[in-house]
Amino acid sequence: MNNLKALASHFKFTNQQRKGIFFLLGIIAILQMVYFFFNFSKPEKTFSKDEQQWLSLQSEIDSLKVAKYNEVQKVYTFNPNFISDYKGYKLGMSVLEIDRLLAFRKENKYVNSAKEFQEVTKISDSLLNVISPLFKFPDWTQNKKSFKTDHVEYVRKEYPKKEKAALLDINEASQEDLMKIFGIGEALSIRILKQKEILGGFVSMEQMKDVWGLSPEVLFELNTHFKVLNVPNFKKIAVNDASLKELAQFPYFRYALAKQIITYRSMNGNFKNIEDLAKIKDFPVEKAKIISLYLEF
Repeated sequence: MNNLKALASHFKFTNQQRKGIFFLLGIIAILQMVYFFFNFSKPEKTFSKDEQQWLSLQSEIDSLKVAKYNEVQKVYTFNPNFISDYKGYKLGMSVLEIDRLLAFRKENKYVNSAKEFQEVTKISDSLLNVISPLFKFPDWTQNKKSFKTDHVEYVRKEYPKKEKAALLDINEASQEDLMKIFGIGEALSIRILKQKEILGGFVSMEQMKDVWGLSPEVLFELNTHFKVLNVPNFKKIAVNDASLKELAQFPYFRYALAKQIITYRSMNGNFKNIEDLAKIKDFPVEKAKIISLYLEF
Protein backbone atom coordinates (compact mmCIF):
# COMPACT_ATOMS: atom_id res chain seq x y z
CA MET A 1 0.00 0.00 0.00
CA ASN A 2 2.78 2.32 0.87
CA ASN A 3 4.48 1.45 -2.41
CA LEU A 4 1.38 2.43 -4.40
CA LYS A 5 1.18 5.76 -2.65
CA ALA A 6 4.84 6.44 -3.35
CA LEU A 7 4.30 5.58 -7.05
CA ALA A 8 1.19 7.77 -7.30
CA SER A 9 3.12 10.71 -5.94
CA HIS A 10 5.22 10.69 -9.10
CA PHE A 11 2.18 11.33 -11.31
CA LYS A 12 0.91 14.32 -9.43
CA PHE A 13 1.38 17.62 -11.31
CA THR A 14 1.14 21.14 -10.19
CA ASN A 15 -1.28 23.52 -11.83
CA GLN A 16 1.55 25.14 -13.82
CA GLN A 17 2.84 21.77 -15.05
CA ARG A 18 -0.64 20.76 -16.23
CA LYS A 19 -0.93 23.99 -18.18
CA GLY A 20 2.44 23.29 -19.83
CA ILE A 21 1.32 19.79 -20.86
CA PHE A 22 -1.92 21.10 -22.38
CA PHE A 23 0.00 23.81 -24.23
CA LEU A 24 2.40 21.24 -25.70
CA LEU A 25 -0.51 19.02 -26.80
CA GLY A 26 -2.13 22.05 -28.44
CA ILE A 27 1.03 22.82 -30.44
CA ILE A 28 1.23 19.19 -31.59
CA ALA A 29 -2.41 19.29 -32.73
CA ILE A 30 -1.86 22.54 -34.67
CA LEU A 31 1.22 21.14 -36.45
CA GLN A 32 -0.73 18.04 -37.45
CA MET A 33 -3.49 20.20 -38.95
CA VAL A 34 -0.97 22.33 -40.87
CA TYR A 35 0.68 19.19 -42.23
CA PHE A 36 -2.65 17.78 -43.51
CA PHE A 37 -4.19 20.97 -44.91
CA PHE A 38 -1.18 22.64 -46.59
CA ASN A 39 0.66 21.45 -49.72
CA PHE A 40 4.42 21.49 -49.16
CA SER A 41 5.38 20.03 -52.54
CA LYS A 42 7.68 22.21 -54.70
CA PRO A 43 5.66 24.14 -57.31
CA GLU A 44 6.40 23.26 -60.91
CA LYS A 45 8.55 25.88 -62.56
CA THR A 46 6.94 27.59 -65.52
CA PHE A 47 8.69 29.67 -68.18
CA SER A 48 7.47 32.77 -69.87
CA LYS A 49 7.23 32.99 -73.63
CA ASP A 50 10.52 34.90 -73.88
CA GLU A 51 12.29 32.38 -71.67
CA GLN A 52 10.99 29.53 -73.82
CA GLN A 53 12.34 31.24 -76.94
CA TRP A 54 15.74 31.69 -75.32
CA LEU A 55 15.81 28.04 -74.25
CA SER A 56 14.96 26.87 -77.77
CA LEU A 57 17.63 29.18 -79.21
CA GLN A 58 20.22 27.87 -76.75
CA SER A 59 19.32 24.32 -77.73
CA GLU A 60 19.86 25.22 -81.39
CA ILE A 61 23.23 26.80 -80.59
CA ASP A 62 24.32 23.70 -78.67
CA SER A 63 23.38 21.48 -81.62
CA LEU A 64 25.38 23.70 -84.01
CA LYS A 65 28.41 23.50 -81.72
CA VAL A 66 28.21 19.72 -81.70
CA ALA A 67 27.87 19.66 -85.50
CA LYS A 68 30.90 21.94 -85.93
CA TYR A 69 32.95 19.82 -83.54
CA ASN A 70 32.13 16.67 -85.49
CA GLU A 71 32.66 18.33 -88.86
CA VAL A 72 35.62 17.03 -90.80
CA GLN A 73 37.83 19.90 -91.90
CA LYS A 74 38.36 20.22 -95.62
CA VAL A 75 41.97 20.06 -96.73
CA TYR A 76 42.98 22.45 -99.54
CA THR A 77 45.85 21.81 -101.89
CA PHE A 78 48.29 24.56 -102.88
CA ASN A 79 51.23 25.31 -105.15
CA PRO A 80 54.37 25.04 -102.96
CA ASN A 81 56.15 27.62 -105.11
CA PHE A 82 54.13 30.33 -103.39
CA ILE A 83 54.57 29.31 -99.76
CA SER A 84 54.87 32.36 -97.50
CA ASP A 85 56.91 32.52 -94.29
CA TYR A 86 53.78 31.99 -92.20
CA LYS A 87 52.51 29.13 -94.38
CA GLY A 88 55.90 27.39 -94.23
CA TYR A 89 56.00 27.81 -90.46
CA LYS A 90 52.52 26.27 -90.11
CA LEU A 91 53.64 23.32 -92.27
CA GLY A 92 56.56 22.66 -89.93
CA MET A 93 59.39 24.02 -92.07
CA SER A 94 62.37 25.73 -90.46
CA VAL A 95 63.38 29.31 -91.25
CA LEU A 96 66.43 28.08 -93.17
CA GLU A 97 64.30 25.74 -95.31
CA ILE A 98 61.85 28.53 -96.12
CA ASP A 99 64.70 30.91 -96.99
CA ARG A 100 66.15 28.35 -99.42
CA LEU A 101 62.84 28.21 -101.28
CA LEU A 102 62.47 32.01 -101.34
CA ALA A 103 66.03 32.42 -102.65
CA PHE A 104 65.28 29.85 -105.36
CA ARG A 105 62.12 31.72 -106.37
CA LYS A 106 63.97 35.05 -106.53
CA GLU A 107 65.93 33.56 -109.43
CA ASN A 108 62.61 33.24 -111.28
CA LYS A 109 62.75 29.44 -110.92
CA TYR A 110 59.99 27.00 -109.96
CA VAL A 111 59.86 23.58 -108.37
CA ASN A 112 57.70 21.21 -110.40
CA SER A 113 57.56 18.15 -108.17
CA ALA A 114 57.77 17.09 -104.55
CA LYS A 115 61.25 15.70 -105.24
CA GLU A 116 62.47 19.06 -106.58
CA PHE A 117 60.89 20.78 -103.58
CA GLN A 118 62.94 18.59 -101.24
CA GLU A 119 66.12 19.14 -103.28
CA VAL A 120 65.73 22.91 -102.99
CA THR A 121 64.56 23.19 -99.36
CA LYS A 122 66.47 20.16 -97.94
CA ILE A 123 63.46 19.17 -95.82
CA SER A 124 63.44 15.74 -94.21
CA ASP A 125 61.75 12.70 -95.76
CA SER A 126 59.30 12.50 -92.86
CA LEU A 127 58.13 16.10 -93.32
CA LEU A 128 57.93 15.65 -97.10
CA ASN A 129 55.67 12.61 -96.66
CA VAL A 130 53.33 14.69 -94.51
CA ILE A 131 53.02 17.81 -96.67
CA SER A 132 53.59 16.51 -100.23
CA PRO A 133 50.00 15.16 -100.57
CA LEU A 134 48.89 18.80 -100.26
CA PHE A 135 51.01 19.94 -103.21
CA LYS A 136 49.26 20.89 -106.44
CA PHE A 137 51.46 21.70 -109.42
CA PRO A 138 50.26 23.23 -112.72
CA ASP A 139 49.15 20.73 -115.36
CA TRP A 140 51.97 21.60 -117.74
CA THR A 141 54.53 20.32 -115.23
CA GLN A 142 53.43 16.77 -116.09
CA ASN A 143 54.83 17.41 -119.56
CA LYS A 144 57.18 20.37 -119.58
CA LYS A 145 57.14 20.69 -123.36
CA SER A 146 53.41 20.77 -123.86
CA PHE A 147 50.14 19.23 -122.78
CA LYS A 148 46.83 18.59 -124.53
CA THR A 149 43.31 19.26 -123.36
CA ASP A 150 40.34 18.52 -125.62
CA HIS A 151 42.72 17.99 -128.55
CA VAL A 152 44.11 21.55 -128.23
CA GLU A 153 47.85 21.81 -127.68
CA TYR A 154 49.17 24.37 -125.24
CA VAL A 155 52.87 25.17 -125.27
CA ARG A 156 54.62 26.55 -122.21
CA LYS A 157 56.00 30.00 -122.89
CA GLU A 158 59.32 31.19 -121.59
CA TYR A 159 59.11 34.75 -120.34
CA PRO A 160 62.22 36.91 -120.12
CA LYS A 161 63.42 37.89 -116.67
CA LYS A 162 62.34 41.29 -115.52
CA GLU A 163 65.14 43.75 -115.35
CA LYS A 164 65.34 45.83 -112.23
CA ALA A 165 64.83 49.55 -112.72
CA ALA A 166 67.94 51.66 -112.22
CA LEU A 167 68.09 53.24 -108.77
CA LEU A 168 68.54 56.98 -108.49
CA ASP A 169 70.51 58.74 -105.77
CA ILE A 170 67.98 60.34 -103.42
CA ASN A 171 70.43 63.21 -102.81
CA GLU A 172 70.45 64.05 -106.52
CA ALA A 173 66.71 63.66 -107.08
CA SER A 174 64.86 66.70 -108.37
CA GLN A 175 61.30 67.67 -107.57
CA GLU A 176 60.21 66.21 -110.93
CA ASP A 177 61.92 62.90 -110.10
CA LEU A 178 60.13 62.70 -106.76
CA MET A 179 56.73 63.59 -108.24
CA LYS A 180 56.97 60.59 -110.55
CA ILE A 181 56.42 58.39 -107.49
CA PHE A 182 52.77 57.47 -107.03
CA GLY A 183 51.45 59.30 -103.97
CA ILE A 184 53.95 62.17 -104.01
CA GLY A 185 52.68 65.52 -105.16
CA GLU A 186 54.11 68.99 -105.12
CA ALA A 187 53.77 69.49 -101.36
CA LEU A 188 55.43 66.20 -100.35
CA SER A 189 58.23 66.58 -102.88
CA ILE A 190 59.03 70.06 -101.52
CA ARG A 191 58.95 68.68 -97.98
CA ILE A 192 61.50 65.96 -98.87
CA LEU A 193 63.82 68.47 -100.55
CA LYS A 194 63.49 70.84 -97.57
CA GLN A 195 64.48 68.05 -95.17
CA LYS A 196 67.51 67.26 -97.32
CA GLU A 197 68.51 70.94 -97.26
CA ILE A 198 68.22 71.17 -93.47
CA LEU A 199 70.33 68.04 -92.92
CA GLY A 200 72.80 68.81 -95.67
CA GLY A 201 71.89 65.55 -97.35
CA PHE A 202 70.48 62.11 -96.56
CA VAL A 203 72.72 59.31 -95.30
CA SER A 204 70.05 56.58 -95.25
CA MET A 205 66.67 55.88 -96.84
CA GLU A 206 65.43 55.26 -93.29
CA GLN A 207 65.31 59.06 -92.98
CA MET A 208 62.31 59.13 -95.32
CA LYS A 209 60.26 57.98 -92.31
CA ASP A 210 61.07 61.31 -90.63
CA VAL A 211 59.35 63.26 -93.42
CA TRP A 212 55.83 63.98 -92.26
CA GLY A 213 52.98 62.79 -94.48
CA LEU A 214 54.63 59.84 -96.27
CA SER A 215 52.46 56.72 -96.06
CA PRO A 216 53.98 53.19 -95.83
CA GLU A 217 53.02 52.62 -99.48
CA VAL A 218 54.86 55.76 -100.61
CA LEU A 219 57.89 54.83 -98.50
CA PHE A 220 57.97 51.45 -100.22
CA GLU A 221 57.88 53.08 -103.64
CA LEU A 222 60.66 55.51 -102.66
CA ASN A 223 62.89 52.64 -101.57
CA THR A 224 62.13 50.89 -104.84
CA HIS A 225 63.30 53.79 -106.99
CA PHE A 226 65.84 55.64 -104.84
CA LYS A 227 68.89 54.87 -102.73
CA VAL A 228 71.72 56.73 -101.00
CA LEU A 229 74.47 55.98 -103.49
CA ASN A 230 76.91 58.63 -102.24
CA VAL A 231 76.96 60.27 -98.83
CA PRO A 232 77.09 64.04 -99.42
CA ASN A 233 80.03 66.09 -98.20
CA PHE A 234 78.26 68.21 -95.58
CA LYS A 235 79.71 70.07 -92.61
CA LYS A 236 79.53 67.90 -89.49
CA ILE A 237 78.58 69.23 -86.08
CA ALA A 238 81.46 69.31 -83.58
CA VAL A 239 79.41 67.97 -80.69
CA ASN A 240 82.09 68.78 -78.08
CA ASP A 241 82.44 72.41 -79.19
CA ALA A 242 79.00 73.29 -80.57
CA SER A 243 76.90 75.86 -78.75
CA LEU A 244 73.38 75.28 -77.45
CA LYS A 245 71.96 77.14 -80.46
CA GLU A 246 73.92 75.03 -82.97
CA LEU A 247 72.88 71.76 -81.33
CA ALA A 248 69.25 72.86 -81.04
CA GLN A 249 69.10 73.56 -84.79
CA PHE A 250 70.01 69.95 -85.57
CA PRO A 251 66.67 68.23 -86.44
CA TYR A 252 67.41 65.13 -84.35
CA PHE A 253 68.17 67.07 -81.14
CA ARG A 254 65.89 70.09 -80.68
CA TYR A 255 66.24 72.43 -77.73
CA ALA A 256 65.47 70.14 -74.75
CA LEU A 257 67.94 67.42 -75.78
CA ALA A 258 70.54 70.00 -76.83
CA LYS A 259 70.36 71.54 -73.36
CA GLN A 260 70.89 68.12 -71.74
CA ILE A 261 73.92 67.53 -74.01
CA ILE A 262 75.50 70.81 -72.93
CA THR A 263 74.84 70.02 -69.23
CA TYR A 264 76.20 66.48 -69.52
CA ARG A 265 79.27 67.73 -71.40
CA SER A 266 80.05 70.37 -68.77
CA MET A 267 79.78 67.82 -65.93
CA ASN A 268 81.44 64.78 -67.53
CA GLY A 269 83.79 66.16 -70.16
CA ASN A 270 83.88 65.59 -73.91
CA PHE A 271 82.00 62.86 -75.70
CA LYS A 272 84.28 60.19 -77.17
CA ASN A 273 81.74 58.49 -79.42
CA ILE A 274 78.03 58.06 -80.12
CA GLU A 275 77.75 55.52 -77.30
CA ASP A 276 78.62 58.24 -74.77
CA LEU A 277 76.03 60.52 -76.32
CA ALA A 278 73.38 57.78 -76.21
CA LYS A 279 73.65 57.69 -72.38
CA ILE A 280 71.73 60.97 -72.17
CA LYS A 281 68.08 60.66 -71.24
CA ASP A 282 65.59 60.92 -74.14
CA PHE A 283 68.34 60.45 -76.74
CA PRO A 284 66.82 58.74 -79.84
CA VAL A 285 68.89 55.55 -79.53
CA GLU A 286 67.11 53.91 -82.49
CA LYS A 287 68.55 56.62 -84.75
CA ALA A 288 72.03 56.67 -83.21
CA LYS A 289 73.73 55.19 -86.30
CA ILE A 290 72.26 57.85 -88.58
CA ILE A 291 72.90 60.70 -86.13
CA SER A 292 76.56 59.68 -85.70
CA LEU A 293 77.18 60.38 -89.42
CA TYR A 294 76.31 64.04 -88.87
CA LEU A 295 78.53 64.49 -85.79
CA GLU A 296 82.21 64.99 -85.19
CA PHE A 297 83.77 63.88 -81.89
